[in-house]
Amino acid sequence: MLRVENIDVYYGMIHAIRGLSLEVNEGEIVTLIGANGAGKTSTLRAISGLNPIKNGEIFYENAKVDSLDAHKLVGKGVSQVPEGRRIFGDQTVEENLLLGAYLRKDKTEAKKTMEEVFKRFPRILERRKQMAGTLSGGEQQMLAIGRALMAKPKLLLLDEPSMGLAPIIVEEIFDIIKEIREQGTTILLVEQNANLALQLADRGYVLETGSIVLSGNANDLLNNEAVQKAYLG
Repeated sequence: MLRVENIDVYYGMIHAIRGLSLEVNEGEIVTLIGANGAGKTSTLRAISGLNPIKNGEIFYENAKVDSLDAHKLVGKGVSQVPEGRRIFGDQTVEENLLLGAYLRKDKTEAKKTMEEVFKRFPRILERRKQMAGTLSGGEQQMLAIGRALMAKPKLLLLDEPSMGLAPIIVEEIFDIIKEIREQGTTILLVEQNANLALQLADRGYVLETGSIVLSGNANDLLNNEAVQKAYLG
C-alpha cells in the first residue's frame, strides 16, 4: 500500500532523513520506533506531503505521490494524527470533527461518519458542544484521532499517540488503534513507547539519526537484545 524508497529530508543544512526505505502492506500495523530526534516525525511528515523530500520516491497504492500536496493525499485516503494532537482549541469538538471531513462532498455520509466516531469515543460525544481546548489530554487525543477518521482514511499515520498521557488512557488509546485496524484501516505508527508499539504492531523499523538500522517482525524486535537494551529498558 505504501512504499518509501531511499528518501532524504533536509532542514536547511541539517540532513534529517538519510536514504530511508520502508513498506506498509494493506491491513498491517507497522511501527517506527527510535529515540527523540531520530527522525520519526520527519518521516511521517514526508510521507504525508508536509516535508518536501530532496531525493528518493514515495508510492501509495502503486502511484508516485511524493510531489503531491498534503490535502491531495488526504483526498486519496491518507490521514495523519499529528504529534501534540494539534486540535483547534477555540472551536467545539463537533467543529473540529467537521474540519476533518472538509474534502468530503457528501455531507450526509460525513454526518454518518461523525456518529461512528462518537460511538467509538463516547467521551467526546458527551462533550460535542464543548470547546476542544477545555478537554483533558486523553480526550484531545481521542478527538485528534476522530478528526483524522472523519476523512475515511485507508492509511492512518499516527504520531506519538501516547505522549503525555496517563498509563490507563494510553491503554485505552492503543485498544482503539487495534479496533481501527480490525475495521480495515492500515496504520503506520510512530511511537516512543517501543514496548507498547511492538506489542501492537505486525512489523517494525528502528530509526537512528535519520536512518533505518533494524527492521523485522514486531515480536522478533521485541525480543532482540539490542532493541531491548536501547529502547525497552
